[in-house]
Amino acid sequence: MDRERQSDTSDSETTDVRRINQQPGIREGRYDPNRFRLHFEKESREEVERRKKLAREKVLDQMLDKDLEVDINDIYPTEKGLEFPRRPPWNYGMNREELLKKEEKSYREYLNDLHSRNPPGSLSHFEHNLETWRQLWRVLEMSDVILLIVDIRHPVLQFPPALYHYITGELQKQVVVVLNKADLCPPPLVLAWTHYLQTQFPHLHCVCFTSHPGQPYSTVLQKKRMRKKGTCGWGHAGGPTHILKACQEITAGKVDLSSWEKKIQRDAVAMGSEGEQSEEGVDSVLVEHQSDVAMEMSSPSQELYKDGVLTLGCIGFPNVGKSSVLNSLVGRKVVSVSRTPGHTKYFQTYYLTPTVKLCDCPGLVFPSLVNKQLQILAGIYPVSQLQEPYSSVGYLCERTPFLSVLKLRHPSVEGPQHAPKGGEKEREQGPEHSWTAWDVCEAWAERRGYKTAKAARNDVYRAANSLLRLAVDGRLCLCLRPPAYNDQREQWESHPDLAEIIALQGRKEEGAGERDEEEEGESSSEPEEERDRDADDDDEDGDDEDEGFGHPAVKERKGPTSLTVNMFDVLRENECE
Repeated sequence: MDRERQSDTSDSETTDVRRINQQPGIREGRYDPNRFRLHFEKESREEVERRKKLAREKVLDQMLDKDLEVDINDIYPTEKGLEFPRRPPWNYGMNREELLKKEEKSYREYLNDLHSRNPPGSLSHFEHNLETWRQLWRVLEMSDVILLIVDIRHPVLQFPPALYHYITGELQKQVVVVLNKADLCPPPLVLAWTHYLQTQFPHLHCVCFTSHPGQPYSTVLQKKRMRKKGTCGWGHAGGPTHILKACQEITAGKVDLSSWEKKIQRDAVAMGSEGEQSEEGVDSVLVEHQSDVAMEMSSPSQELYKDGVLTLGCIGFPNVGKSSVLNSLVGRKVVSVSRTPGHTKYFQTYYLTPTVKLCDCPGLVFPSLVNKQLQILAGIYPVSQLQEPYSSVGYLCERTPFLSVLKLRHPSVEGPQHAPKGGEKEREQGPEHSWTAWDVCEAWAERRGYKTAKAARNDVYRAANSLLRLAVDGRLCLCLRPPAYNDQREQWESHPDLAEIIALQGRKEEGAGERDEEEEGESSSEPEEERDRDADDDDEDGDDEDEGFGHPAVKERKGPTSLTVNMFDVLRENECE
């Protein structure tokens, strides 16, 4: 079996590797869009059927807050050998073919060793595409400082200790972990995660970041975040200044970063009062696409800050918002963003200023022991490619107050579906009813009107995918917690640095600003089904879907809705042009 495992640099299918996000229509002589597509290990049909059966039968039990606490040593235990593939040594006497063969041989040996240490089925989904790992090698070699971007909702899933120790130990370079999407977590939890990571890794620089300060989701079905005056656009992202300060501390005056500081200020000024960006006030950014031959035969530079230039390497798991962080640093949209994992397909370099440049590479997944259902909820595995989404829905519902958020009614309850009011709430949700993951999907399909084409039955598969996308987007938010967080909650809720996190998130004091939100958004008394009836959440692969950029928000219609939907109203403004 081990001898049959491939490095997955060819297009031939194997029995144990599944290729994700296959792109059709490869043109000869042009860039191959499938070269860096995700390669994950296949699951057996028996395992898929077993989980599907379990989703129908297992009654959901609400987990305690303590069960949401996760230790990074449980995700990446040292005794399991959860390393990542390294670039083998080489010299200029080798030609390109010899180098590639040596890398493929080294990668096969890495996979064999990894699988020999871990029994089948124990490892999480992780990247099997050697081409993507090659991109990581190039970025680590070229960069002076590494920006490791993670999702604040579950940072320990996306922070491999082996990578940190390799960068700070063997490469003698600094790591800045960017805790992205900070607006999706309560401020005390953001502080707790920052403290936990700095305690575990003393030389680590932690920076909180959000591309949406002050733009919460008002409802679970809202497709885009609420827009507030003066808070939209790349120039208003919370965190670029913090990344600059971390780099100033690391470089210690060896690189002149004043031009970067001025650029951040100019980008903020260039944003209009309504969040519209003026092209006149924004600096142009040079984008360079690295050729494969140049990267393959490049030697790692031992000299930091060569020619007085700071090179930042941006790496991270899929769907952590890496492209959005890069767009915020650049000051304009240069990388399309999507909730589809593996959206960035190739190595790119962006020159922010004459003394600062960014290297971006495709997101990749490191091997770990994390639960595969949790991987899916973290957006690491594409929801659209799932064979069995129901167990992940069950995992989510056991750890979130899904009944109160989704306003579901048990499938066994007779009668038409409508929003519960007052005393009907308890009766319709039915505390006496036991819920399975399948029941949740069926109830959500009934509420959203998802039906199969032929028999017009509730489309539970589509409903399950819809719920998982809500979780990935943060509209149905699952936030993990560091060890002992619940015991120390009062300490974090009264921490002196809490005000700084609240300011970064663009939040207001408790109870403040509610009138402004009501005026700018919809009426809170309007039924949620009517407010969001046109917010179809099935086109998950479109650009700008995850982060809500590129198109202005369309004001939703008030008043009664009918069964006839004007499709031109459903489309966003620019899509009719």
